[in-house]
Amino acid sequence: MRVLKGVRELSLIFFICILVFLANTSTPAFAQEENLEVFRRWVEWSDGKHMLIHYLNREAFDCLDQRKREVAILSTKIGWKKRQEKVKEILNEIIGPFPEKTPLNPQVTGIVQKDGFRIEKIIFESLPKFYVTGCLFIPDGISGKRPAILNVIGHTGIAFRGKGYQRLIHNLVKKGFIVFAIDPIGQGERLQYYDPEKKKSIIGGATSEHSYVGRQCFISGASLARYFTWDGIRAVDYLLTRPEVDPERIGITGLSGGGTQTSYIWAMDDRLKAAAPTNYITGLRRLLESIGPQDAEQNLYHGVVNGITHADYLEVQAPKPAMIVCTTRDFFSIQGAIETYGEVKQAYRAFGREENIDIAVDDFEHGYTRKTREAIYSFFQKTLELPGDSADTEVEILDPEELHATETGQISTSLGGETAFSLNKKETQALLNNIEASRKNSESHLELVRQKARELSGYEVPPGAGAIVRRGRYQREGYTVSMFALETEDKYVIPLLVFDPEGEGKHPVVIYLHPDGKSTDAAPGGEIEKLVKHGFMVVAPDVIGTGETADRSGSSNFAAMLVGKSIPGVQAGDISRVAKFARWLSRGQVSALAFDELCPALLHAAAFDKSIEKIALLGSPVSYRSIVMNRFYEWSFSCAVSGALTAYDLPDLAACIAPRKLLMIEPKDQMKETASEDLFSREFEFPRLVYKEINAAQYLKIIPVKPENYMDAIAGWLE
Repeated sequence: MRVLKGVRELSLIFFICILVFLANTSTPAFAQEENLEVFRRWVEWSDGKHMLIHYLNREAFDCLDQRKREVAILSTKIGWKKRQEKVKEILNEIIGPFPEKTPLNPQVTGIVQKDGFRIEKIIFESLPKFYVTGCLFIPDGISGKRPAILNVIGHTGIAFRGKGYQRLIHNLVKKGFIVFAIDPIGQGERLQYYDPEKKKSIIGGATSEHSYVGRQCFISGASLARYFTWDGIRAVDYLLTRPEVDPERIGITGLSGGGTQTSYIWAMDDRLKAAAPTNYITGLRRLLESIGPQDAEQNLYHGVVNGITHADYLEVQAPKPAMIVCTTRDFFSIQGAIETYGEVKQAYRAFGREENIDIAVDDFEHGYTRKTREAIYSFFQKTLELPGDSADTEVEILDPEELHATETGQISTSLGGETAFSLNKKETQALLNNIEASRKNSESHLELVRQKARELSGYEVPPGAGAIVRRGRYQREGYTVSMFALETEDKYVIPLLVFDPEGEGKHPVVIYLHPDGKSTDAAPGGEIEKLVKHGFMVVAPDVIGTGETADRSGSSNFAAMLVGKSIPGVQAGDISRVAKFARWLSRGQVSALAFDELCPALLHAAAFDKSIEKIALLGSPVSYRSIVMNRFYEWSFSCAVSGALTAYDLPDLAACIAPRKLLMIEPKDQMKETASEDLFSREFEFPRLVYKEINAAQYLKIIPVKPENYMDAIAGWLE
């Protein structure tokens, strides 16, 4: 018993020693490691990465539901004709306006004779020096005029020279049709960013080429779709110059991205008699519910907010013959295709020509099948009045180089000329000239900027403070880190961290906005702690699309554009919400600091919300102008506002902040490199003038290169 008692005493002494040791160590051995994820172990917020796209989809669905109600009451030919006039007007506005037609200056650069048909290699100019390449396939032994089919191509790099496209073309030619296949922008012989040394695009594949220049077009308030559509319209013009072509029997078809082009060109060109868009038509509601918006030319500038969806492209030409070609396992929803067919059929029924709309379906993924090809042959044989056998047969697949219309295989290295970028640049220059003219009266210009920036960015004043949910707190040396969730009226949540210095009295607040999220600089000893040690309470949110709510798909940028909003505009609304929360929390002064891609969001928020008293921007894009007017750029579209350059630029927003304090550290050019003094001086001449006019020049400060202790400089400016 004595031995046992002695063991117990030794154990107790040992345990006490352990406790004393732990009490004297700076970090408790049993302390839990910090986890600053606000959404962790919270079921209702477990899908943070989709919060942004769900919000934008709700906006889209409201627009599409309104459209659905408008269409549902149409039952007469007169009603549908009025609808057609309305849709044509909208399409002319958001795809167009189209330019005046200029000479095509067509060239036949070569002829290849094959068994039963010949191929003429064609180059024409859809706009002056904007060259379109293609091949005209003409059956042998033609007498009189024949029906022709314009074949526009999906996203394969070699365009119509791909095996699947050749199979369709050669079968149509064997059945007696003239086929004109053209290269879309960024494909075939029309790469916009061709590197002659590497013999490929500098940017990437077809969709990358499209979206790269397409984003620049959107910032200028235009759709890249205009150039694709105009190429198709001018291709029809070329067909009408050919003596072999019957002008009353011209059809159009294309797969995937070619289905997109088919739909646009069909909707905009009344001379076409029949259309078979393939593996594209679904309806924007089902598209947004599933894979989301695709590359730039497949999205019309403010299309959804204007009530446009896939059905409109077909209904606008009712009752002319059309056929939706689709497959059941395509990533373009089969459900959407069937629903669109059902709605379009109502329009054709009102015209008394229900038989003129059809749908062909096969069980397959994305692409042609024998069944869908044969459906296309049969459709055109009937609608373009060239009866015959619709069976799909084996054909000779030609070497792609045999179908080149240029000497080098690329327009850029053989003829040069215009690109989509250079054309958009010219049009954008006219917009920039308008902005410069408007700036001459700074007072009226800034009033216009505030109005148009709200409208174009989609910024909405938060109606009130949302519910606040506390999620935990950590104690650090000299301050605490608290986790909150700020619920919004738009059914998403803003996770945020509050770094609160110890001590009595009110602390001025700094909203800390980092595109990589609230936790980026949150570690002990990090940049946020430096501000805390300067006496600031720091509120670091994940505004929608960042941190725990980051959208990794990238589709939200185009989704925002479709509904007349922008990521910076939505995020600016979040910043205003956080500013209200910060004032509630501290009752003190609220300033804000943003980095890189989030700088435009803060500029928008500060232009509209005067409660944000001081602003600091680190690494901001110097302007949207620099992004659009240079061939290459590095900025993400998440920092851009579609249509901005129709009315304002980032320097105009900076001028709207006057006379409040604005600090800019190391502004960046279009390549995200430190802006040259010449570039920055040119771009920021107007805001400097505005600050000077109201005797506040000292409150606009530019530090051209980030100093080593930049956080000290920021703290000094904000104090």
